[in-house]
Amino acid sequence: MEEIEFIIDETKEAMTASVAHLEKSFLNIRAGKASPQMLGSVFVDYYGSQTPLSQIANINVPDARTITIQPYEKSMLQPIEKAIMVANLGFNPMNNGDVIIISVPPLTEERRRDLVKQAKQEAEDAKIGIRNHRKEANTEIKKLEKDGASEDLCKKAEDDVQKLTDNFIKKIEEHLVIKEAEIMKV
Repeated sequence: MEEIEFIIDETKEAMTASVAHLEKSFLNIRAGKASPQMLGSVFVDYYGSQTPLSQIANINVPDARTITIQPYEKSMLQPIEKAIMVANLGFNPMNNGDVIIISVPPLTEERRRDLVKQAKQEAEDAKIGIRNHRKEANTEIKKLEKDGASEDLCKKAEDDVQKLTDNFIKKIEEHLVIKEAEIMKV
């Protein structure tokens, strides 16, 4: 009995992690408005080690179309600029000697559609993860049933796992609808 509850709790935790991962992935899909998260994937060579940009510079968003990056050390301006170019985010950083300024271009209709496709792919990947967690849980429950656990308990546990799966897939769909609307909003 406790083993079944443990399996269900573990599955719920794993599914929650899948949704959290999706939310994080969605932050990297830009929807036209500037945000510091857009530079989350940028790593700068800082004295020989790859360091996240946010740890060596102050990132601000003065308006909806501009990101400013002020390094804590002036000598890091060039490496930061290079790292942004290498990250291939579609930005063209400008260095004025004190700060790096990035103008976020408005999205074209075609680019918006591409971003929606990307969001749908991320959501589909998250759903696959949820289904894999369901499969693992059901495999564990079947093992317990073979080892002598009550058939009724195991059937109820499988139903609980299916309800969890349905709820998490619904959450993913809701996140996708919100992200799609955000991307397509001009």
